[in-house]
Amino acid sequence: MTMHIDELLERMKALEAEIQAEFERKRRDFAFAIENRRIRFPLESFNRQRLHRVGLWSYLRQSRGLVLLTAPIVYAGLLAFVLVDLFLTMFQWICFPLYGIPRVLRGDHLVFDRDELPYLNLIERLNCAYCSYGNGVASYFREVAARTEQYWCPIKHARRLLGAHERYPHFFEFGDAKAYREGLEHLRRQYEPRAPSTD
Repeated sequence: MTMHIDELLERMKALEAEIQAEFERKRRDFAFAIENRRIRFPLESFNRQRLHRVGLWSYLRQSRGLVLLTAPIVYAGLLAFVLVDLFLTMFQWICFPLYGIPRVLRGDHLVFDRDELPYLNLIERLNCAYCSYGNGVASYFREVAARTEQYWCPIKHARRLLGAHERYPHFFEFGDAKAYREGLEHLRRQYEPRAPSTD
């Protein structure tokens, strides 16, 4: 069973590499380059994209009233994201060295580059930054929690788990006490992080 799961995981990795190659091909279609973590568009492409920018007043006039009314509720989540971000950073800086768990690089999970798109107005850029931060903190949280689970309780659930993190397939089968006792210390040292995008 373990061999079959390992084969499936290898096929998943190959598919992920194929998907990444397709993303790279698509990126070339939009003619931009990444230099020193900055996005660079050729002038012609930049100017063509800028033609699609909607002015602030037009953007606000086109927005539905309920969207404008709920915006403060949406942005109230910023406080929660900041508190979670701070807690995760403190948690792993204090606890991970004690357990021998390598720290999660926050910058691999929080990516802010949409502000360089010439077709976005100021409000759209703020919205994109907010979404990037919220989803980046969620990704950061997931990896910190996954590494913590791998150390303390790397056992699969008896019931199917939707959206399991990438470390989960390597956990011990539910009810396999022998494998858990014999392999726990070894698994606690297996923290090969996924390579982030080189961009």
